[in-house]
Amino acid sequence: MSGNTITQSALPTTAPAAAAAVRPSLAPSRAARELGLKRGEFDLAVRLGCIRTLPDEGGGGRRVARAEIDRVRSETGFPEALRERVKAVGTAEGAALMGVSAPRFTRFARLGLISPVKWHLNRYRAVVWLYLAEELRQFAASEDNAPLLSGRTPEGLRDQLEAGVDLRARNWRGRHVGFLLRQTGDPWARAAAVASLLDPVQVAEIIEDPYERAYLNRFRPEQPAHGAPDSPAAHVVARITTAQDPDEISWLRSDLANTIDEAREDRPVPRPTPRGAETPRARREPRLIEERQSVGEPERSRGLFGWLRRRNP
Repeated sequence: MSGNTITQSALPTTAPAAAAAVRPSLAPSRAARELGLKRGEFDLAVRLGCIRTLPDEGGGGRRVARAEIDRVRSETGFPEALRERVKAVGTAEGAALMGVSAPRFTRFARLGLISPVKWHLNRYRAVVWLYLAEELRQFAASEDNAPLLSGRTPEGLRDQLEAGVDLRARNWRGRHVGFLLRQTGDPWARAAAVASLLDPVQVAEIIEDPYERAYLNRFRPEQPAHGAPDSPAAHVVARITTAQDPDEISWLRSDLANTIDEAREDRPVPRPTPRGAETPRARREPRLIEERQSVGEPERSRGLFGWLRRRNP
């Protein structure tokens, strides 16, 4: 070919790159299908940081970028390795993984030696705790934990069990608030995440301004819904999602006080216009009328006032 001819291989390749850069993000349900995950597995993968999400600019929740889908797919062992990382098991399967009895496994959980990653209520309104299979295997494989897997429970731990200690809900709350804080950098949303684990009375004692509390509620994360308000199931959910222990409450109150101070420094809350205050539109109105009169606007365009002026010169 002549030197003036451009071959096909020499054509610029910026168009495909630009098209890839603007690929639309995916809703969680679509992202889960493309990754071959059940929705529960996908949600847990997001909570654990295995899949990164981004806020929906339209205010519709979280979404997943196409580039993130490609990244997850390119990981070694996908999809089996990802499914194994998010595998959650109950008491019976967890005990079998660790090679202990179910009662011993439950004692480990009550003592906080293993932490639940999620939970739900069964049809009898009993709480079903679920644990990461990967964490249970790591616990059982550690030489430091070998004495706990067989023989008698050490005396100090037995005393805690006899006193009724049960750290399962508290440990879940700790994981939950950590997830909420990782999901946002907005100071008011971070304060709302901490406040969501406190009783409203506790929140009102720290945030006395009702306008600030109302604004904070706009960012409050959704709580699990089980049954009608004030139903037995709702009370069970409230006990799990609300801090109960005095030291936990004290820590959350302190953290809320700090985060709300940061939020106030970031931006003040919107407040209603004081009654009787003149709006910008009201202040401009007289000037606009004077301008119309100054350019000799015909009286017939001034409605009833022009008619009365003509009737009574």
